[in-house]
Amino acid sequence: MTTTHSGVATATRATAAAARATDLTKVYGQGETQVVALDAVSVEFRQAQFTAIMGPSGSGKSTLMHCMAGLDSISGGSARIGETELTGLKDKELTQLRRDKIGFVFQAFNLLPTLTALENITLPMDIAGRKPDRAWLDRVVQTVGLADRLKHRPSQLSGGQQQRVAVARALASRPEIIFADEPTGNLDSRSGAEVLGFLHDSVRELGQTVVMVTHDPVAASYADRVVFLADGRIVDDIAGPTADMVLERMRRLSGNTPQAPGHGPQGRTN
Repeated sequence: MTTTHSGVATATRATAAAARATDLTKVYGQGETQVVALDAVSVEFRQAQFTAIMGPSGSGKSTLMHCMAGLDSISGGSARIGETELTGLKDKELTQLRRDKIGFVFQAFNLLPTLTALENITLPMDIAGRKPDRAWLDRVVQTVGLADRLKHRPSQLSGGQQQRVAVARALASRPEIIFADEPTGNLDSRSGAEVLGFLHDSVRELGQTVVMVTHDPVAASYADRVVFLADGRIVDDIAGPTADMVLERMRRLSGNTPQAPGHGPQGRTN
């Protein structure tokens, strides 16, 4: 049984849900223009697990993440972060929930150019008036390989290094869950592989929970599990994915040929 730095056994944590959707529905528009983006989706994201969400364009994968993260409203059903029900929360309560319990990593790095890497990492906590846990912060910095880059500003960092800063920022406040939306979309294959490796390591070594939306089968192969959406519904769910397994399922779902292994970040084979 693996134990995290806090003494919480990973195997035990993995039996609980960090986030849960029950019959989650999201509808845009009305009448003839109505679009059902999510159609009664029920899914759990386990603690200390790396989950990838995939599906053809328009399948609802980004909508699911945005609703689960409290970034978009819900038309019906339920969404929970831990034991907190998102439906019915006021804007101020949602803001506090996102600040205290959720970490975000986006395709755009969203770093402030005038701040150093360290200042960008601690910025959300500074805004909230909270001091970082120094031991935890040091461990996060070591995990993402930024110890010698903390005084550099974004313009002095490569794209991969900037995304590592964004990953460290998401990890620094010790959120209950991290949502990552196409985190390697702006990176070359080598930098993308590094960032995916760091996300993978944050689960294995820090006991973090990560949910990542991606279109890339190779990126998905870094996850412990892949959930597939089509037409707003979950249509498949596989554990221990390889890039080839994911590619085949995406081919069947879309009828197209997604990016083949070897053209993106170097995939995992486990």
